Amino acid sequence: MDLLTIKRVLSDQKEEFDELLLKPWCHRREEKLVELDSHMAQVVIGVRRSGKSTLCINVIKSSGIKYAYVNFEDERFSKATSDDLNLILESLYQLYGDFNHIFLDEIQNVDGWQFFVNRLLRRGMHVLMTGSNAKLLSSELATHMTGRHMDIELYPFSFSEWCDAMNVSTAHSTTKERGLLAGNFDKYLHNGGFPELIGTDRKSAYIDELIKGILENDIEKRFRINNKAAFEKVAYHILNTVPTKPNSRKIAQAFDIGSHHTVEKYGSFLSKAYLTCSLPKYSMKSTIRLSSEKLYPVDVSFMDKRSDAFAGENLGWRLETIVFLELLRRYRPMGWNIAYYSEKQYEVDFAICEGITVKKLIQVSYDVSSEKTLRREIKALIQASEKTGCNDLLLITIAEHREFEEDGKHILLIPAYMWLVE
Repeated sequence: MDLLTIKRVLSDQKEEFDELLLKPWCHRREEKLVELDSHMAQVVIGVRRSGKSTLCINVIKSSGIKYAYVNFEDERFSKATSDDLNLILESLYQLYGDFNHIFLDEIQNVDGWQFFVNRLLRRGMHVLMTGSNAKLLSSELATHMTGRHMDIELYPFSFSEWCDAMNVSTAHSTTKERGLLAGNFDKYLHNGGFPELIGTDRKSAYIDELIKGILENDIEKRFRINNKAAFEKVAYHILNTVPTKPNSRKIAQAFDIGSHHTVEKYGSFLSKAYLTCSLPKYSMKSTIRLSSEKLYPVDVSFMDKRSDAFAGENLGWRLETIVFLELLRRYRPMGWNIAYYSEKQYEVDFAICEGITVKKLIQVSYDVSSEKTLRREIKALIQASEKTGCNDLLLITIAEHREFEEDGKHILLIPAYMWLVE
């Protein structure tokens, strides 16, 4: 690229960025995880269109720190190479003056970006980055920037953030407040949390295009998949059946794929691109944890908003997915682990662990109005409690709210719409 073109693009981007700083964006809880003055690159990573750039804008806006800004998703930078990065840096100094902080939006689009970022860090520059996974996956960061980056995972809107964006009160002290909040949760349960879905009538078209972009750009190109048709069949099958423990041998037979190892590899690509999130089984043995993983969609909109989904409401699975994603937001930044607990006769949806110690057991059941269903869910919690020694027991439902003691165990039943806004 020539220097004049670079200056013109950066000048346009600065004008656009200054306008974005003036807009009132919805705040995200992950903003507090960003350490602007760290010597490590701050990398906001996650599924496409989850709001990574606006999170960074909020952080910059609230800090008052002077930032230089480059958006490498600009089509005019589509042919930028590593040789152009120095010219871009030079132009930034001309445009912004002296600066010690730089925001690099989607820099993974430029081959050799990691060497440029490492050089900036060695010079004492504070770097904030985003990436949509095509080349900026955690595994690659670990390879290229060992010990010099801090990942901040971002998911689509939580229910609290959705309420904030929709100007919905999260208060639930009165009957009216609980009714209104429950009604809004029903909308969130069906539509999911992608920010741009709010106010969009053509939701299926939006989700179709989003998934297509992730499959083609973030996976097929990145991992050089030759049999794209087979991969996409597996990908859509998994999205049709999540939450699930995929049986790679059956899937390989169903779609005439030579090896179940290929299916397992395809499934791992979905998780690396944040289309799905994996939940291991609670076990002391690593092989059991990894071989018995469940897969969840990164947002419930992937379950039925696709044009070819042919999925029912699946309200129980949708509720379970929303709870799991909320647990990822709450406990992953703390370094805690999340697993499901399973024995031959029963299963508990989520075990929250600090190291190998189970700190909380959570069961999710959409409707426990049936005494038989309620007894089954409570029995599983109590049995898992006795096995693990964990006495913090929670049953999340769509409506029930009460506490009681059983077999010497204290159990809290709470509606999802209340638990999610705590």
